[in-house]
Amino acid sequence: MIPRILLSFGLVTSFLLPARAQQPRSSPEPQKPATAQQTTSPEVDSQDVVRITTNLVQVDAVVTKNEKVVSDLLPEDFEIFEDGKPQTITNFSYVSNLPSGAAPTAPAKSADKTAPPIPPAKINLNDQRRIVALVIDDLGISWESMAQIRAQVRKFIDQASPNDLIAIIRTGGDVGSLQQFTNDKRVLQSAWDHLRWNPCSRAGIHVFEPAGSIQGSNRGLCSEQVTYGTLKALSFIVQGMRYLPGRKSIVLFSDYLPIQDQQPSVYDETRQPLDGSQSNSDDQSIPDSGISYYSQLQRIAEIAIRTSVVIYGVDTRGLQTTGLTAADQITFQSRQGNPNDALRSIINQRSAQLLRGREGSELIAKQTGGFLVRDSNDFGLKEIMKDQQGYYLIGFRPAEETFNRNFHHIKIKLKRGGLTVRTRAGFYGFTDDEARPKQLSVSDEVNKALISPFGVQDITLRLTSFFVDDPQQGPVVRSFLYLDPHDLSFTEADGWHSTNLDITSVVFGDNGRIVSKEDRNGRLRFRGNGYERASREGITYSFDVPVKRRGAFQFRVAVRDANTAKIGSAGQFLEVPNLRKGELALSGIVARAMAPETAGDPQTVATGPAVRQFRQGSTVSLAYEIYNASSQGQPARLSSQLRIIRDGKIVFTGNIPLTFGGQTDLQRLTSALKLELSSQFPPGNYVAQIIVTDANQQERVTSQWIDFEIVK
Repeated sequence: MIPRILLSFGLVTSFLLPARAQQPRSSPEPQKPATAQQTTSPEVDSQDVVRITTNLVQVDAVVTKNEKVVSDLLPEDFEIFEDGKPQTITNFSYVSNLPSGAAPTAPAKSADKTAPPIPPAKINLNDQRRIVALVIDDLGISWESMAQIRAQVRKFIDQASPNDLIAIIRTGGDVGSLQQFTNDKRVLQSAWDHLRWNPCSRAGIHVFEPAGSIQGSNRGLCSEQVTYGTLKALSFIVQGMRYLPGRKSIVLFSDYLPIQDQQPSVYDETRQPLDGSQSNSDDQSIPDSGISYYSQLQRIAEIAIRTSVVIYGVDTRGLQTTGLTAADQITFQSRQGNPNDALRSIINQRSAQLLRGREGSELIAKQTGGFLVRDSNDFGLKEIMKDQQGYYLIGFRPAEETFNRNFHHIKIKLKRGGLTVRTRAGFYGFTDDEARPKQLSVSDEVNKALISPFGVQDITLRLTSFFVDDPQQGPVVRSFLYLDPHDLSFTEADGWHSTNLDITSVVFGDNGRIVSKEDRNGRLRFRGNGYERASREGITYSFDVPVKRRGAFQFRVAVRDANTAKIGSAGQFLEVPNLRKGELALSGIVARAMAPETAGDPQTVATGPAVRQFRQGSTVSLAYEIYNASSQGQPARLSSQLRIIRDGKIVFTGNIPLTFGGQTDLQRLTSALKLELSSQFPPGNYVAQIIVTDANQQERVTSQWIDFEIVK
């Protein structure tokens, strides 16, 4: 049976009006903001890799042969040493980061606006995966190198596995960390779009300052003191990755990260820890022996070791020639001596600059168990990802003198020949409990939930958010938030069941910067049949968040039960179009089952816009708005198409004639259609895509999509 598509306009008003109420209906009561209080110390994650305790010192090691990971070794194949003394291996295992089944390769965002969308795979905390932060040190990258970086990062995004969690973070400007990790290629594409040369780069315009140019003309406009900016950003990222499970990695892209710069020291006014906290002589954190690049790089490496982060360095200058190029302007006078001496001097200076510029990256790579990629125009990204396919965990029981706060060197040897092993350089002699933050406040716990790529599921949430241009409020993010009532605590008084919730929403923009943040505190109240229905079906809470900027964003929501301190969080990628430019655009799509005709079979929360579970044979409404239907003062000739997609394949296509029932505001037209889910659609997950085209100008085309599930 061919599914029927029917047009409907009366439903649009109720679906796209500003969100105000809960469903099932409840009576919200404003509450005072929650006061800050301390919670218990965060527990050690069961997936910790590097452990340094009084009972166990455990490190990770990667073994390769011909650049391929070796996974079949036994404890007797290894020897481990602390400060040159052999240790007895008490803990041993191999951990694979590859998924158990073959995962499909999801394509990156296509330039075709009508390409079938592929929603990102669901992220589960316990899945096997690689977690990789691509840290683009735009404070230390030349204009000349940025084009190649963009090309290689784009290729990396295209080839990334749906199981991998990836972040693209720049060291320049405001830096976010955890909120950037995703398997959603739309988010990665947005981050890639913002990769630009930074005028403040200490690396300047050219990899080598052209001979004959004015000295210092190659440096950026505001390049003084930016090395500290790189180090602080890198430290912030490493510390943020503490809360991710398992073994993580950073790929650091930089032209120039020296151990000792030739420029005078600029740190006299910046004598504070890299984490931004105040200096404290009694602090039991990582020893800080000074303010040089070397000591700060060592500090970053130690933090990375404690947080199970491996750092790979990439010299983004690639394969360079140190001889003269077309950019060099040099003349030789016969009285000035042998021209070969001048040429030799230029070559020597550039060779020294190549070595000096990669020293910092190489240091932290070797300290943390990674490696440096140099003289490579593809940046060795395939080799880096292969290196993270799996690792060994090797542990031993430490002696009492281990915890003397000195640095202890770790070395692992293999008894088999032809193999290469890499591990951490060592650790300082104090335990993880001493290094770990002691307490998290309520706001810290909520913020941790907001930025986690896995979400927090102490309270089960399901978030559906989309863009709407509201006539009164302007551009807003309209959200439907499903909550499982069994995860909430209700108190009963005078026949009412009530619960207190704190709801925090954050819009993250470029590089993880917070664009906006809102806190809501309220009480949900139910009585009688309303409470029974809420307990049976769940609760839908709806709200709007204004957005003042245009572009691509990540929208995150955290809900905290004020009575039990349980937290749930969820997130979604959003794109807000710039309607002021007159581009044709669509709002998000509101999908819900049509109300049944029989009074004895009420519509359930599961069939509403927050959950979208529809039964075979039901009729579904898809409601949306069209913006900027007119172009240059002329009415558009709009046509639309509906696609139903399953597993990336189009299973149904239907053309939809658009008539707007006398609507006169061509800048904001409302439309809806009804789709009958016949037996042609077996149970499973689907995507509905709506494409709108202006027949007068074929380049004016836009699309939106929404996912849903069909159940029996």
